[in-house]
Amino acid sequence: MTGPARSDEHAEAAARAAGVRIDELSELPAFEEVFRLFDDVWHPDPGNPPVTVELMRAFSHAGNYVAGAYEGGRLVGASVGFLAAPAGQVLHSHVTGASIGRGIGFALKLHQRAWALDRGLERITWTYDPLVRRNAHFNLVKLGARPEEYLPSFYGVMADAINTGDESDRTLAVWRLTEPRVLAAVRGEPHRPQVPPDAVAALAERDGRPVAGRTDARTLLVAVPADIETLRRADPGAAKAWRHAVRDVLGGLMEEGAQVTGFTGEGHYIVER
Repeated sequence: MTGPARSDEHAEAAARAAGVRIDELSELPAFEEVFRLFDDVWHPDPGNPPVTVELMRAFSHAGNYVAGAYEGGRLVGASVGFLAAPAGQVLHSHVTGASIGRGIGFALKLHQRAWALDRGLERITWTYDPLVRRNAHFNLVKLGARPEEYLPSFYGVMADAINTGDESDRTLAVWRLTEPRVLAAVRGEPHRPQVPPDAVAALAERDGRPVAGRTDARTLLVAVPADIETLRRADPGAAKAWRHAVRDVLGGLMEEGAQVTGFTGEGHYIVER
């Protein structure tokens, strides 16, 4: 069976498991629904939404990716992406929002993967906040993607209910659509590499604060806080300390050429020098 056909099967199975139907969107009323959904998720500053109705219209008309997940007739998730360089190889997934913990996000990503493979694309990229543990787990473990670039203050200052008061550091996740770890993840086999016994904590947690360690070992573990979004509200100083520590340690290692190979159940990036 061909790759795209297999991807369709997995995408359809994931949608059934989440209890949704996923459709490509092309009409203004649907884009308006997506805009309202994203507004409910992020509560952004009115002058800086994640994506506008007009831009979704333009993306869709130009052959890019705009899709919604529906439970009955109600929109419960959506994703917007655009074709990226190198031409004919990459889809960049700009924004995805869905109900948390129901499998809708996974179903959207598999639908997006099927869409990309049907068009001969090799990979999908997106950015995410490296401090958000659940997103790191979803991207690295559930999907088998790899963080391949650390991007300090990528969006500048962001004014929304989730990110306000923090700097917008991001990591670029690269999802190589036919890589063995991705094929396994799509089949429902999460990527959980073994951590060698001689792994060293390059960044650990003590009393809610980051503590830097050695970075000269072959395998390094970089911790992130359990819930950075709550920490931003409860202890902005600790949240800022985590932002700078992860930027210095994880960002520094990646800049030196170290590779992030996984994410542990305890909330550590696995980094190989």
